[in-house]
Amino acid sequence: MPDPGSHQYDVRRARLRAEYDDRGVPDQHADQRANERLEREYPARPKGDPERAAGPKGTRGTSRGDPAIGDPPRPVAAELELRSQAFSDHTLIPDRYSRPGGNSSPPLEWTRVPDGTEELALVCEDPDAPGGTFTHWVVTSIPPDTGGVAEDRLPAGGTPGRNDFDELGWGGPQPPAGDDTHRYFFRLYAVDRPLGLGEGASGADVHAAAEDHTLARGTLVGLFAR
Repeated sequence: MPDPGSHQYDVRRARLRAEYDDRGVPDQHADQRANERLEREYPARPKGDPERAAGPKGTRGTSRGDPAIGDPPRPVAAELELRSQAFSDHTLIPDRYSRPGGNSSPPLEWTRVPDGTEELALVCEDPDAPGGTFTHWVVTSIPPDTGGVAEDRLPAGGTPGRNDFDELGWGGPQPPAGDDTHRYFFRLYAVDRPLGLGEGASGADVHAAAEDHTLARGTLVGLFAR
């Protein structure tokens, strides 16, 4: 394990920080979560660590946890290309996709799904909601050979999750009138194992199940205000 303060440790922290930032976690919370994750992954070694006793610092024998005999480090997740014919990244979402304007789910397309993907999962969240991050859409168990979803449809083979309106499927934007423009993060995860989440899964369920199993992810941000 890398020591706190080492280059390897700093690289891992930067990757975790970027991962939480991609999820729309506010900066202060992203730093805290990255630090907490690192503390769990790399606990401080006590003085006289027996792992060091077998050789000089920086070398390993065949002790448990040796990268030479364990699983190789997981590479940083690649990028999926996620887009919509209804709006571009960081542009306004048309009113017909909002909750009061028609509540149709927007069409999405994606490419660059990597080999080894067992499942795709889709989440849409608003990190600017007054009470904290609000989930608008969750779909799991999407087959990896699926290339998108039509307007007001469920991705073929997908299983609907539960949004924070306590409904299955899409729940369109409905920010408070007069609020500054809200951001809606559409995130698609390509994972290396079935997540095992059934109907009614939450956005938090997807994030937790996909952690350390994400091969690639794509993000599309839409904007909406009333």
